[in-house]
Amino acid sequence: MTIQEFRTPSPTLPGAVTRGQLFIDGEWRPSSDGGTANIINPATCAVVSTVAAGTTADINAAVNAAKAAFADGRWSGLSGRERSRVLNKAALLIRERAEELALTESTDVGKPITFARVVDVATAADQYEYVAAMAQQLDGSVRETPLQAHAFTKKEPLGVVAAITPFNFPLILSSTKIAAALAAGNSVVHKPAGDTPLSALLMAEILTDAGVPPGVFNVVTGSGGSLGDHLVAHAEVSKVAFTGSTEVGRHVSALASQNLRPVTAELGGNAANILFADADLDKAIGTVIGAFVFNSGQFCMGGPRLLVERPIYETVLGMLKGGVAGVPVGDPSDPETVMGPLASRKQLEKVAGYVDAARAEGGEIIVGGEPLDLNGGFFYKPTVIAGLGNNSPAVREEIFGPVLTVQPFDTDEEAIELANSTEYGLASGVQTSSIARAHRVSSKLDAGIVWVNSWALLDPAVPFGGVKNSGWGREYGPEALESYTRTKSVIIATD
Repeated sequence: MTIQEFRTPSPTLPGAVTRGQLFIDGEWRPSSDGGTANIINPATCAVVSTVAAGTTADINAAVNAAKAAFADGRWSGLSGRERSRVLNKAALLIRERAEELALTESTDVGKPITFARVVDVATAADQYEYVAAMAQQLDGSVRETPLQAHAFTKKEPLGVVAAITPFNFPLILSSTKIAAALAAGNSVVHKPAGDTPLSALLMAEILTDAGVPPGVFNVVTGSGGSLGDHLVAHAEVSKVAFTGSTEVGRHVSALASQNLRPVTAELGGNAANILFADADLDKAIGTVIGAFVFNSGQFCMGGPRLLVERPIYETVLGMLKGGVAGVPVGDPSDPETVMGPLASRKQLEKVAGYVDAARAEGGEIIVGGEPLDLNGGFFYKPTVIAGLGNNSPAVREEIFGPVLTVQPFDTDEEAIELANSTEYGLASGVQTSSIARAHRVSSKLDAGIVWVNSWALLDPAVPFGGVKNSGWGREYGPEALESYTRTKSVIIATD
């Protein structure tokens, strides 16, 4: 395949993402100081929307609305079955408005429209459906005890949840937090990334139409920094759910700790994909390429490090050179596009800086290695680099772009040591035809999730999250809902 001809999209975005207002206490309103911010299409650098630039006063208003909604029981007081009906309605509306959501996500982030439809929107709907079922199963239990008493536990919601999400998967990563928090009976204040807030505003409309009461879900848009800090440190926030970089995650955790608030933190990643000589190479190469070009490499669970068993090292480099050069890069609105632009000029410059530094230290650029000039958008060619040492910044650090480093290894033990040699531990991969090796190696990898002969297979029933500096806590699965509840014990004397 060849790089697709670029065509400038002319999107028509839904009203919820063009009205330029915050969503607080069930109402659309401007920022308290009237401030606004332009949202840029990263594929064209064109302004596609203007949103309200929220203030700390707006954060206070949103938290107060969420607190009042929680206290009066308009959502927290409903049974799990009643909340389940609303969340199922939300999932249905997501599917009904799939094209609006996909267009919004594609335009805002630069995602290929095909992936926005089949990955981002479908995943969000699946998540709401999954937690809708789980909302009916948040049961306590009777505890046997020698006391002359009847003892039991019950699950209760926490209160106001601060949900803070990054720029790369706005719809998916907000859904993992918001859906679970709502299923458990909490109220939510959502602070989306400043660069990519549009799907959050559309979801405010969808959740309202589904029946989520006023004040239960609130959205405050605006750049990070002081706005996010104020939300995290707010005394009335009961739980912080954060996805972002490890550096910011440390800062968020420190702020939340001042109020002794629990934090779920899904942070950076730099996953190794281990390719053994006994793997099905044709299938494995496709997996390897997908793992580092998906979402233009802006994927914390992507596979930017490839470890190759030495006997097939040169063969693999040759296959990557041909395969990566054929990845269709271009207009996100073209159904044939596989990789769109990076989300911002800042991200483009970051990726280019890492590649230039790797080249300067002797890295061999197998393919790519430079920006792609397409209509002024933030495009970078998918890039493969060989010949770097394990201490190279391009190997050890999170580039967050379409860059793959390739290193050889000789033994299983060496592969495991290399895979575990960074500060991160979010994901890893093993490509092998040996089921014994798959079990043996995966058990020794320091990662919250390990994919064998695949990459990025995710489902709302299967938890994911990090170890080491990739964070703590789990999203998806019953484990996620557990983190949005607290256990209360009740002991009733019977004598």
